[in-house]
Amino acid sequence: MTEHLSAVGATAGRFAASFGAETAGKAMGLLHDIGKRSLAYQSYIRTPLGHPGLKGPDHSSAGAKEALAVYGPQYGRLLAFGIAGHHSGLMDGAGYEGKGSSLRDRLEKTVEPYDGWQDHVVDLPSLQQLKDGLLRPKPNAIGKGFPYAFLMRMMFSCLVDADFLETERFYATSSGAEPPARGGVIGLRHLEAIRAHMARHRKDDSEVNCLRSEILDYANGKAALSPGLFTLTVPTGGGKTLTSLSFALEHALRHDLRRIVYVIPFTSIIEQTAEVFRDALKTPDDILEHHSNFDWDRKEVASNDVEHEGAAGLAKLRRDAENWDAPIVVTTAVQFFESLFAARTSRARKLHNLAKSVIILDEAQSIPVKLLRPSMAVIDELARNYGATVILCTATQPALRLQDEALPLTKTKALEGLDISDERELAPDPRGLYTKLKRVKLDWRREPLSDADIAAGFAEQPQMLCIVNSRAHARDLFTLLRDQEQMGAVHLTTLMCAKHRRTVLAKVREDLKAGHPVRLVATSLIEAGVDVDFPEVWRAATGLSSIAQAAGRCNREGRLPGLGRTVVFESAEHKTPPVIEAFYGPAREMLRRKGEDALSLESITAYYRLLYSQHGIEGLDAASLNEAKFPIIPAIDATVSNLNFPFSQIEQAFRMIDDVMEPVIVPWDEDAVAAINALQHAEFPPAGVQRKLQQYVVPVPAKARAAMLAVGAVQAVRPEDYGARFVVLENLSLYDSALGLKLDDPTWRSSESNIFS
Repeated sequence: MTEHLSAVGATAGRFAASFGAETAGKAMGLLHDIGKRSLAYQSYIRTPLGHPGLKGPDHSSAGAKEALAVYGPQYGRLLAFGIAGHHSGLMDGAGYEGKGSSLRDRLEKTVEPYDGWQDHVVDLPSLQQLKDGLLRPKPNAIGKGFPYAFLMRMMFSCLVDADFLETERFYATSSGAEPPARGGVIGLRHLEAIRAHMARHRKDDSEVNCLRSEILDYANGKAALSPGLFTLTVPTGGGKTLTSLSFALEHALRHDLRRIVYVIPFTSIIEQTAEVFRDALKTPDDILEHHSNFDWDRKEVASNDVEHEGAAGLAKLRRDAENWDAPIVVTTAVQFFESLFAARTSRARKLHNLAKSVIILDEAQSIPVKLLRPSMAVIDELARNYGATVILCTATQPALRLQDEALPLTKTKALEGLDISDERELAPDPRGLYTKLKRVKLDWRREPLSDADIAAGFAEQPQMLCIVNSRAHARDLFTLLRDQEQMGAVHLTTLMCAKHRRTVLAKVREDLKAGHPVRLVATSLIEAGVDVDFPEVWRAATGLSSIAQAAGRCNREGRLPGLGRTVVFESAEHKTPPVIEAFYGPAREMLRRKGEDALSLESITAYYRLLYSQHGIEGLDAASLNEAKFPIIPAIDATVSNLNFPFSQIEQAFRMIDDVMEPVIVPWDEDAVAAINALQHAEFPPAGVQRKLQQYVVPVPAKARAAMLAVGAVQAVRPEDYGARFVVLENLSLYDSALGLKLDDPTWRSSESNIFS
């Protein structure tokens, strides 16, 4: 026990040192398991694991109690949240009926005596040492209480990850094995690789390529600027992805930053982005892809072991959870932002690795409007108090800066926004770039179009892309094209697994280059980072930023003698979903006012002013906590005086995707079958299997998957060990080479029509 406490204390302290909280991290590690001194716990660990009814006693409340006893009600509470929740997760400060235990409950709880704990705690910091070693956070631009709530999250992350890693090391060495290789930070080899790659691919054979080189050189020239907030505003096709990676590496090496976290809006392009980075850096093992497909903490396997220490718990499974200890991480916006507001251990453990990192938010405009203020608060916090650089990277900047004057006024502030000066824009003359990289003419159809009208457009243009708002509409339109025997009809949807989509896209690019007919129907998944180039693109009614993304797939390389055409239309047969209509309303107004110039930077800023004004300040933080009846930022501000933050409630409120989607694994090729077989013969997932299976997942509505399970169309792998986490398609007739997973049952079909991508 002494060795474990000291090891966790040292590791947690080292993690917390990156943001000036080393002493606090050490103290948490030294106190977290002192409750294991109780007779009840000693009896528990001597009971054969797996015994029916085995229940691990509460051992974490003891450390939380001692934290308050040693460090007082203020500093002790900073530590107590993390110690009390180091297995079960961060809890609410005060209790809410029906919501389980709170920190108050745990601190008032009578626990088994744990006498003698002092003999196992070596060099516990004093109160004065804790005070001297804890930096006072700078005020946050959005919420006054946010820095203190987030500091608790980050210290919790340090403790949880340290405990996981030291437990992993103990089990490995006890069995005579080496602990799994982990870690790695950005180094000179990465910088030299990106420089060589960009030099090899630098071209001056077209205006577009010359501009890409100009943007790259200008951005790299800003690398010496101090870490903090940046913007990179480049029209689609200007080379944002590799330019942002190049700047990030130059900047990281100059300022001793540790890793790069590249955040993309959709799971559908995560593999593509990671592959681009692997090709550029030639270090495939240094690039981690982290999806959200298999989330162990969303639904826990039923267990009587409340502290998850026994064989029935998730300890072994959680060791395979990602902690982002890698030089380069490519992840999704859902995984990134929901982790930053998470209370569960396996999601929160990675947060400390964001300190002193470069975070690139690709397509920053995709942050949900209803979560905009808490998302802005966490972006500001990482840059202001944790030494991180955050780059808002997009063609359509969402007007989040103070000087944009786009955010509605609050009662306590004359103006709200992120403090990002013009000097910290990484693109040279964004307005000039818009003019130089303008490749399309907008054609806004004021009267709704039927699918037959769209099919007629396809008949006139052999190479054309149409992007619609739901998977159901995409399927119906593709079926019409196929029934009409229009050559080159192709369908792309998230009903296909990622590896299938990559195969389809490779063929699309090949046919486009060869001049063959390509009539592609897709959902919005194609708009973010998918490199295709059509002479004509049609886009169903949506927000102005999505229209700009669609236009970025039109005449992308500027090869046409004139401008390409992007048609914006309303569907006569598929009503625009209300969630999208909220964005199309302001876009429609800008199309009416500006016409062909609706995608200029001035128009984009005006669009966001209109959008945010329409929502009001309350609409930018609209995920209310159920019991508190508060949005997230006001809930944090209201509880900062007594450090009584409702962490568990915040996690439940902060959901970037409202519809609950569940993974179905498609045995699409031999690699998929091999990975599924590996799962079927193991009590917990073999190393790397979850990552491999991510490319074979199709997300479906929870009700649809439950219905498929009920009729045997899908089967859960080892449900006694994994519950329903790994569900495999058994009825392969339900997977079509052109349509992907077919959800034809009436129950599934009604859910399916609500899915937008």
